[in-house]
Amino acid sequence: MDVYCANAGVGDPGTEAAPAEAWSRAWELNVMAHVHAAETLLPDWLERGTGRFVSTVSAAGLLTMIGSAPYSVTKHGALAFAEWLSVTYRHRGLRVHAVCPEGVRTEMLDAAGSAGDLVLRPTAVEPSDVADALLAAMAEDRFLVLPHPGTADLYRARATGPDAWLTSMNHLQQKWEARR
Repeated sequence: MDVYCANAGVGDPGTEAAPAEAWSRAWELNVMAHVHAAETLLPDWLERGTGRFVSTVSAAGLLTMIGSAPYSVTKHGALAFAEWLSVTYRHRGLRVHAVCPEGVRTEMLDAAGSAGDLVLRPTAVEPSDVADALLAAMAEDRFLVLPHPGTADLYRARATGPDAWLTSMNHLQQKWEARR
C-alpha cells in the first residue's frame, strides 16, 4: 500500500454532558482508528522509505464546531496525531496530509442537524472538490489540505487573536441556540 486514507469518522452532537458512549465512539473512530492504521502501516513504509498517510480531520480540528464537543475535541486530536506523524517520520519518507474541509455534501452533513445547517451547509462543497484539493496538496507535498479557501483566514484569525476568535464563535453559538 502506498497511500492510506483515514477517512472514517463520526459527528454525533453533544456537550460535555454527552453520554460516555458518544465520547468513546468519537475517540475510537476520529482518533484511534488513525492510530491503529498508522501502527499497521508504518513498519513497511519506514522500511521502504516511502508512504502517504491521508488523515481526514475536518475544519473542526482547526477551528472547533458548535453543537458537538465530542466531534470538535476528537478532530483536534486527529490533527495533532497527523502533525505528530509528520514531525516524527517526515525525514524517513512518510508524507502526511491533513484534510480539513468545512461542510461537504454527504450524509454526515445531512446528519449534522441545525448546527450543520447554520455553519456548514451554506458553503458546502462536493466530495469531488475535496478529492481535487487533496490531489493538489499531494502534488505539492503540502500537509494542510483546505478545500474551502476561507478556512486558512479563519485559522489565522484563531491563532493571532484567540480572544476575538472565541467571542465570534460564542456569538455563532448564541445564534444557533436562538434558532433551536
